[in-house]
Amino acid sequence: MSLEEFKKMDASALPAGKLITMTARGLNIYVNHHLESFDINATQLHLLFEISHQTNLNQEKIASRCGINKGAVARSIKKLEDKGLVIRQIDENNRRQNKVSLSDKGKETLNQSISILNDWEEEVIDKNQLIEKELLKKVLKQIVISTIEINQREVKDE
Repeated sequence: MSLEEFKKMDASALPAGKLITMTARGLNIYVNHHLESFDINATQLHLLFEISHQTNLNQEKIASRCGINKGAVARSIKKLEDKGLVIRQIDENNRRQNKVSLSDKGKETLNQSISILNDWEEEVIDKNQLIEKELLKKVLKQIVISTIEINQREVKDE
């Protein structure tokens, strides 16, 4: 469907999930394009965000928080480690697990990436002035919480 066709559609005729999916896909395209200079992608940026929220996070917890399988997280962490963005160390309490933290380069990359996301927010949310940004963030956070709760209740680990 073209942009012009989409503009003509009645928003009430579209499921909210479809609109959220389209927004997420569009954001991923935008972010991936702008992250090319950092040689990372949106998924790796998501991992950097998670790692930045807690020091020495293990890979299993990162996988759980990101909703990504452990193998994919291990591969992404390895790429981030090879680029000098994260530091992976064996957990002294459980030698089968690795603790992961951001390197200085990883912190700098994350900070620069946040400006990319802020630019997108300004262009998409602030410019259109359809809803106050803080209200939108609160609503989206609640949607995320509800989605996680539904998935924890109804979806079994695969």
